[in-house]
Amino acid sequence: MLYNVFMNISDYLSTIDELCLDIDPGTEPWQIISLLDEMIVARIKSLPTEEYDINGTVAVHKTAQIDETAILKGHLIVGKNCFVGPFSMLRGSVVLGESCSIGPSCEVKTSIICDNSSLGHFNFVGDSIVGSNVNFEAGALTANHHNDREDKRIFINEKDIGVTKFGAVVGDDTKLGANSATSPGTVLDKGTIVDRLELI
Repeated sequence: MLYNVFMNISDYLSTIDELCLDIDPGTEPWQIISLLDEMIVARIKSLPTEEYDINGTVAVHKTAQIDETAILKGHLIVGKNCFVGPFSMLRGSVVLGESCSIGPSCEVKTSIICDNSSLGHFNFVGDSIVGSNVNFEAGALTANHHNDREDKRIFINEKDIGVTKFGAVVGDDTKLGANSATSPGTVLDKGTIVDRLELI
């Protein structure tokens, strides 16, 4: 049975509205992820071309630094003063807020990462919404699909959220230790500290 699971995303992320994605109040995080493609396409149409280099469905702020070995594919907005390091990949639908750092050999897939957040290196963030001032140490990841069991449904607070692919909501100021992992459907409050090697 599918339940309504109302989560006010602004309880976890203080700057998501500043991304100007026209997210309706009451939209669940996993619904935001499913709508991210069309939100990005609409937002790109209103971005100032004097500030962004726009190539089809990819918009990169002119102050962002993208390593020549990085791969950017899909519908993407890379914000002011962002850094995308060597051999990293942004794919699907991705929004990076201001001053985000995506270190070497990271992968971000269909996710929102808010201002001043950093992925150190060798991280995976998939189908997730990450708040501001979040830090992923090396190897920390958000699992977004249950390969570990036959039942692929994702539950939050013991309620079926109606999707089989969703990573995490990571609240502002959260720190994830090296080689930690969040299970599909994880919700971390603001200021959470995840120990190294911990599974949430």
